[in-house]
Amino acid sequence: MAQLEPASADRELFQVYSGARRPRILLAASGSVAAIKFANLCHCFSEWAEVKAVATKASMHFIDTTSLPKDVTLYTDEDEWSTWKKIGDSVLHIELRRWADIMVIAPLSANTLGKIAGGLCDNLLTCIVRAWDYSKPFFVAPAMNTLMWNNPFTERHLMTIDDLGISLIPPVTKRLACGDYGNGAMAEPSLIYSTVRLFLEKRAQSIGRNIQ
Repeated sequence: MAQLEPASADRELFQVYSGARRPRILLAASGSVAAIKFANLCHCFSEWAEVKAVATKASMHFIDTTSLPKDVTLYTDEDEWSTWKKIGDSVLHIELRRWADIMVIAPLSANTLGKIAGGLCDNLLTCIVRAWDYSKPFFVAPAMNTLMWNNPFTERHLMTIDDLGISLIPPVTKRLACGDYGNGAMAEPSLIYSTVRLFLEKRAQSIGRNIQ
């Protein structure tokens, strides 16, 4: 049977399926105490994929940059502005969106969730989200206090991002960093990694079968 030409994002994933290259994963952290696990998350993914990382200003309060994998570049808001000098220079949030096969925000704070749902783009992370090609997979793993998670705004915001095609990796119930017990803790990095990897491998295999 003659091969069919895969479309844009699927063409990139077919390269992954065929073994031509490793998956390209863009990991991002927003301002939640769960960002202390971000280096661990980067290590989980970097053994399987090419990884680039993005961190908001607030998340940098919790991230130990010395613990990040040596081959993972971390981008911040300062990089967005320092890399552009004149018309014709590359725009970082566009370049990162083009590079990535899949994006994962973990942790996703209540504040950044609200920004995404409202279409705001006031930092590097939210600019990437606003410019994202939603034919590509996009996952979020929220982390917030239980009452913040149960707040009616959260449900509305989750429905909005679901309409965009963003997939939720739900939080879990445990003793939170603030001392409260309840739902709202970020899923463990190992679970986030296995969820994304399984999804991407199944999708790549499906694309491979459809175009052969």
